[in-house]
Amino acid sequence: MLNDLHDGLTKQGDRIGGQMSELREAIAGKLDLRLDQISNRVSERLDEGFKRTSETFVSVMQRLATIDEAQKKIDSLTGSVVSLQELLGDKKSRGAFGEVQLEALVRNAMPPSAFDMQFTLSTGARVDCVLRLPAPSGLVCVDSKFPLENYSRMFEGSDADRALAQKQFRLDLRKHVDAIASKYIIENETSDGAVMFVPAEAVFAEIHAYHAEVVDYAQAKRVWIVSPTTLMAVLNTARAVLKDVETRKQIHVIKDALARLGADFRRFDERMKKLADHIRQAHQDAEDVQTSSRKISQQFQKIESAELEAPEAGPAASSTNVVRLPEERKPGGG
Repeated sequence: MLNDLHDGLTKQGDRIGGQMSELREAIAGKLDLRLDQISNRVSERLDEGFKRTSETFVSVMQRLATIDEAQKKIDSLTGSVVSLQELLGDKKSRGAFGEVQLEALVRNAMPPSAFDMQFTLSTGARVDCVLRLPAPSGLVCVDSKFPLENYSRMFEGSDADRALAQKQFRLDLRKHVDAIASKYIIENETSDGAVMFVPAEAVFAEIHAYHAEVVDYAQAKRVWIVSPTTLMAVLNTARAVLKDVETRKQIHVIKDALARLGADFRRFDERMKKLADHIRQAHQDAEDVQTSSRKISQQFQKIESAELEAPEAGPAASSTNVVRLPEERKPGGG
């Protein structure tokens, strides 16, 4: 019976240990599920338009490639082919072209809350676009400039005319840089840098390939010259920064969940230790009871196996048979 009790307690301890393991696994599973839900909500808010952005980006790049291909055809064809200069013959048309292209790129890459088109600053100056980035960047102004007239003249006429057009082209660029730096970099309101968007890859390539001094001048003024392709790289970087900021905002939720889990696990550990102590004590008690039972059984066996001794001779002998028990163990023998 005592052996059965001992075995029952042992099995019960094993069963409780198994249940505790299952409880730990369940808690871990629920925590993983909760963290996945939080991460998915954050990712869904920022990545809802990712697929559309990728598709639109491919479409925009195809359109830009078409424009560049049209420019190559304009250089080789005459007569019926209309040049880009004729299409964008006045500043207003060029400005509208650049603004439309800029808006398409920004809308396809950034969430609506991260930018404003035709934004008016505190000075009254209106910029084509501002990007709302986290501190310390803040408002980043992006303005479209399309110095096409003198760019086109650099490839026409005599050498003197081309040299003069090239000089004037550099002056146009410096003028645009100065205008952006003075109007769209405002202390304590905007970022300490601004972006000049050139809506033609060919013009952008000309600037960086043959007018490095203008690029250096713009950088000294903290004006960054970008093309449609490089602007997409800037916008993708800005979107990644925004996503990281939103993720960081959810860190406190994760920390709170981990803190609660830690407190629960500490309580679980304390209770598990108490249960283990009880199980060990019960096991020890069962062993003590079994030892006492064994000793009692041995005593009964000794009593049952006692032999009758023959009567001793002499006057003091009695005719009654004497029952002699086996010698008792000395103290300490159990």
